[in-house]
This record gives sequence, C-alpha cells and structure tokens, in this order.
Amino acid sequence: MLTPDVSETLLDVRGFHKKSPAAQEMLETVGRTFLAGYGHAVQAATTAEAEEQLETVPTRFRGFAYEGAAMGLAVLDGLPFGGRRRVEELLAGRGDRHRYMVYVGVGWAMARLPKFCWPRADSFDPLLRWLILDGYGFHQAYFRTRSYVDGHFRDPDFEWGGDRVASYANRAIDQGIGRALWFVAGTDPAEVVRLIKGFPEPRRADLVAGTGLASCYAGGADADELRALREGLGDYLPALVQGCAFAAEARVRAGLVVEHNEIATEVICGMTPQEAAEITQRTRPERPVDELGVPAYETWRRDIGNEVLSVGGVNA
Repeated sequence: MLTPDVSETLLDVRGFHKKSPAAQEMLETVGRTFLAGYGHAVQAATTAEAEEQLETVPTRFRGFAYEGAAMGLAVLDGLPFGGRRRVEELLAGRGDRHRYMVYVGVGWAMARLPKFCWPRADSFDPLLRWLILDGYGFHQAYFRTRSYVDGHFRDPDFEWGGDRVASYANRAIDQGIGRALWFVAGTDPAEVVRLIKGFPEPRRADLVAGTGLASCYAGGADADELRALREGLGDYLPALVQGCAFAAEARVRAGLVVEHNEIATEVICGMTPQEAAEITQRTRPERPVDELGVPAYETWRRDIGNEVLSVGGVNA
C-alpha cells in the first residue's frame, strides 16, 4: 500500500498519452529510477549508505532517485515507532544539493500515509515547504488521474500545518498537478496545452508553472516542441518561465545540468540554466515573511517570472 509497484510507472498501465517510443522510454525510466531510489533508501542500513548508491545513478536521472529516496525515508519516519528522523539526515548530507527534489518526495509519502502520520509543517524550511504539497499534487494526478486530471478534483478542505496562509495549499498542489500533466501528456505540448485549458481558468497559471518545471527538469521535448509549448501557453508566460527557472535552479544546485535543460531554458526563458538559476537565487527572500493570505513562496515565484521575462532573450 505504501510502495508503488514498478508496473505502475508504465504508460500503458497508467493510460497516459504516448507521443513517441523515445518519450515513453524516458518517462518510464524516470519512474523506474524513482523507485530504485526508494529501494536504496528503505533497504540501506544508514542514510550515508543509501547516498552512496544514489550517487551512482546517471546524471540525467539522479534527481529522481533522490526524490524516491526521500519518499522512502519519509514513509519510514511516518510509521509508528519510526525512530530516527531520516529525512533530516538526508538533508544534512548529500541530499542538501537535491533539497527541492527531497521536499517533493516527502509529498509523495504524505499521499500514501494516513494524515496522523504526516510530518509537521513547521519542521521544514518555511519558504520551501510548499514543494512538499507540490509533490503531493503530482502523486495524486499521476496515480488518481481520472479524479485529479480528467475530473479536475480539488479538495476544498485540504489543510496541513494550520498555516495562516493555508488557503494557498491547493495552489501548491496544483503546481504539482501541472508537473504531472507533462507525464500524463507524454511530453506532447499539444496534449498538455489541451489538458491545462480544460481546467477552470483560475487554476491554469499554477498548472502551467508545474508544466514549465517538468518540461525543463525531466525533458522529453525538442526545441520546436518547446516553442510550441511556449506559444500554446503564452497567456500564462510568467508562470511558464518561473517553472522552467525553478527546474534550472534545482539542476544547477545539484550539479546535474544536461543538454535538455540547456535547450529548455534557452527556448522558454531565453537564457542559460545558470542564468535562470542566478535569478532564482537572487530573488529569493532573505526572510520568508508572508503577506496577508499570500506566502513568501508565492511572492518569490512571481518575482522570478517577472525578472526572467525582463532580462531573458525571448520576447513575450
């Protein structure tokens, strides 16, 4: 119940759109690598031992292995008598370079654990902890596609941590759903645009941000396809470039930049991954002070999108 089976990552099993054999193989490799990371984490005697195995994963897919490892460790932490704080141990070691993916992986665990086993919201970075709900949203859209994608389901009563900006929770979840749409659509820009435009308009910008992140981080589309994605989602361009810049920051921070990241940031943002990452770092709030009803995380995302469009080499 707590561990996804490897067969569940196959596009045929999921019923996801298949654009091409190459895109299918890439997406299924992501799934297998995630579960391999999960296995490394739960089977290792120590977090350091798990890290040694995670570091052997090829560069393109290593971040997904850390994401899976974080899910596994968060599941162990959440079980009764779980003992050690394994996620904290991961973040204190090599997992710190993959902090964004680790937080997303914790969200996967929350989607599988009963609510009373969820970690405390205040035990995580107050700025980045919304990425955990991003991970939760990805999981729900990936495994409960009929409800969350086809049916546009949204939990009106979702709550985690009792934050005074708890109303933002569903927006963070939508950002994860948007990432999952890149997988559901098989990396086909036309299909992902169709899916996003089927959602109520107020939700689309957050979905687009997630799609922008996945199109850069996971890849699977060539330059022409990315240009079509940019054109198809042009009404939500600040969100698209923000998501892409977030992916660039995650890749640069972890030392995992590969060719498809460079292509994506050039086409979508008009800059290199390093330049997009620098904007993400430069606009990061020094202190995560929330505005009334708006978390600093959302202000940060908005600033990233505006700054990328301001200095990028691609016209809006």
